[in-house]
Amino acid sequence: MSSAHHPHIHTLYSEHHGWLQGWLNRKLGNSCDAADLAHDTFLRLLSRPAARSLGSEPRALLTHIAKGLVVDRWRRQEVERAYLETIAHLPPQEVPSPETRLLILETLWRIEALLQEMPRKTREAFLLSQIDGLTYQEIAERLGVSLISVKRYMRDAFIACLSVA
Repeated sequence: MSSAHHPHIHTLYSEHHGWLQGWLNRKLGNSCDAADLAHDTFLRLLSRPAARSLGSEPRALLTHIAKGLVVDRWRRQEVERAYLETIAHLPPQEVPSPETRLLILETLWRIEALLQEMPRKTREAFLLSQIDGLTYQEIAERLGVSLISVKRYMRDAFIACLSVA
C-alpha cells in the first residue's frame, strides 16, 4: 500500500519510527533486530483493518504491536535454540544440510505458533496424547476433566492441525 492510501500512517511513521526503533533497541540490545521489528510493526499496522483509527495514543498502539512481535521473536529463537541443541548431538553425517535445517525450523515455528493459539487445555491434552502417549482417559484424569471434554479438545486440536496442513 502506498502512503497515498494511508497518509496518516506516513505521518505516524515519520513522527514515531525513530522512537520505536530506540525503544526496541533498548529491549533487544541489538540495533539490527530493532530495525527489523520496527519495520515489521508498521507493516502489521498497515495490515490492520482499523489502521485508519489509531486513537489518541499512537505510541501505545505501536508499543502493543511491537511487544507482540518481540515475544514472537523470542519464541522463535527458543525453538531454534532447542532444535540446534538437539542436532548438535548428531554424528556429522546425520546433521541436516542448511536448507533442510531451515525447512525443519520453519515447520517447527508453525507448529509452535499453532500450539500457542490453542486454548490451554486443548494444547495440554494434545501434547499429553501426542508427546507423552497418554490415553484419553489418562488425560482426563490428569487434567481433571471428563472424557468427553478430552475428546472435544482433541477434535479441536486435530482440526487446528489440519487447517495449517
